[in-house]
Amino acid sequence: MMHFLNKFKFIFFAFLILSTANLFSQTNTKFKVVLDPGHGGKDFGANYYGFIEKNIALKVALKVGRNLEKYNDIQVIYTRSTDVFIELMERARIANRANANIFLSIHCNASPKGDAFGTETFVMGLTKNASNLEVAKKENSVITLESDYKIKYAGYNPNSLESVIGIPLLQEEYLDQSITLSTKIQNEFTNKLDRKNRGVKQGPFLVLNQTSMPSILTELGFISYKPEGEYLNSDKGQEELAKAISDAILNYKKEYFGGTNVIVDEKTNKATVEKVEKDTPVVQNKSNTKEVEKAKVVITNEPIPDDSKGITFKIQISASGKKLDLVPQNFNGLSPVSVVDEKGLYKYYFSQTSNYEEAKKYLSEAKNKGYESSFIVAFKNGNKISIQEALKAN
Repeated sequence: MMHFLNKFKFIFFAFLILSTANLFSQTNTKFKVVLDPGHGGKDFGANYYGFIEKNIALKVALKVGRNLEKYNDIQVIYTRSTDVFIELMERARIANRANANIFLSIHCNASPKGDAFGTETFVMGLTKNASNLEVAKKENSVITLESDYKIKYAGYNPNSLESVIGIPLLQEEYLDQSITLSTKIQNEFTNKLDRKNRGVKQGPFLVLNQTSMPSILTELGFISYKPEGEYLNSDKGQEELAKAISDAILNYKKEYFGGTNVIVDEKTNKATVEKVEKDTPVVQNKSNTKEVEKAKVVITNEPIPDDSKGITFKIQISASGKKLDLVPQNFNGLSPVSVVDEKGLYKYYFSQTSNYEEAKKYLSEAKNKGYESSFIVAFKNGNKISIQEALKAN
């Protein structure tokens, strides 16, 4: 196990060197999207009622790519565009070599009981949630089809709970953007397609952890649930899912990158220019307060002052490429809200406390206000630390 951890630490520092590019691309640089259709070749993935995961994932990915390639400032890279087997680490290497802006792995879910349904999207994270771990174990198990996986993955066993939760977290610096993109995809699935929303979740996925850019894995639905499997296997369903995903990617690109899009009409071959500025996240004003109270403003790259014992818990509610006025009406009535500028990425935090149980109450309040992807962040002497480290020190 220690050999496995040391090897991944080495890989982490190697990826840090490879990922020195800015978090945000320049408007004259193409926005690079890596689409990763899960499984392939000898790896069928889930297979129920004749619905085969590898085929559905590939068809949806190609349709997403076709939608995005209409824009001349977007470049699409596929980890596979045919029915071939691609090793897990090679998928990540493809994205890293391309210096991609985002990595999206597309999969279908399955449940032995056959009654689960709905969509869920994962970001990299360590969790002990049983259902999240099962999904990660299933997707990580593909490495057993690689002839030298025991050597290549330093003894990692995808069926071992210790191995799964022992993966060193390399994706932390991209977590905010990964959550944002995941949320946009889930919102498209839910609001446009009326699919059951199983949420944005965290899981220890090897393929996500080896990429040096915001990376997510989306489960389109359960092919083990026959009605949903029929939808996923249909051309109509695949077209709708692909449009939802590509619209979410375009929305993410608009918010973080801006730029100028040129859309080419396939029938007339005429180009339409669409100028885009970096967008501001759409927020609904649910507050009935007539007087707008200014929230505490913290915009700094320096350590944030903290509470007693040097431990502070805050609720990160969003991250954006554009600065927002820190008033309750911009954050669905939440107050106080502070913000930290990290290389042009504005991270917005709700409230502050040295008590973890109180922080969980603030988290519940933020989720009730519409920030379903919000999460608790811990600081010690102004520096960000893990929740586990904070609880031990507190």
